[in-house]
Amino acid sequence: MAVALGILLLAASAFAESRRGASGLPLPRWASLASTRAHLRTGPGSQFPIRWIYTRPGLPLRIVDEADVWRKVEDPDGDVGWLHASLLSSRRTVMVVGGVRELRRTPSTAARVVARLEPGVIGRLLSCEALWCLVEVADLRGWLRREELWGVDPAPPATASADQG
Repeated sequence: MAVALGILLLAASAFAESRRGASGLPLPRWASLASTRAHLRTGPGSQFPIRWIYTRPGLPLRIVDEADVWRKVEDPDGDVGWLHASLLSSRRTVMVVGGVRELRRTPSTAARVVARLEPGVIGRLLSCEALWCLVEVADLRGWLRREELWGVDPAPPATASADQG
């Protein structure tokens, strides 16, 4: 019985990871706001009421569902609603969350600090390793811990307790 339950849970996990939206792309996935003005709606269509108006290009958003040309997104504050796909970009960005964060020269807590970033700062995501992500903010490049960012998935469980520093 326990073996059958384990196989069922493994199959359900594999199904969840391979879920695809109307576009054929995997869900959930990350995107960024491509527009200087975007209406977040309560449903997938222009006839639905506007919930929020976003005015910050580059804002990282998590796409959690799709309906035709509409994308259901979650923003850094946890608000969820629908945006037209044309308002989104596949360009990956991240936003600093929590307190002031130290952008480091290498992926280590002992590395030299390149800059101190306020919460809400948006940068371009260049790459990620287990616990660290390389980002570009203005003309600066450096490393931030995944947990200090909105716009990336959490570290895999096997590496979550390890620290490179």
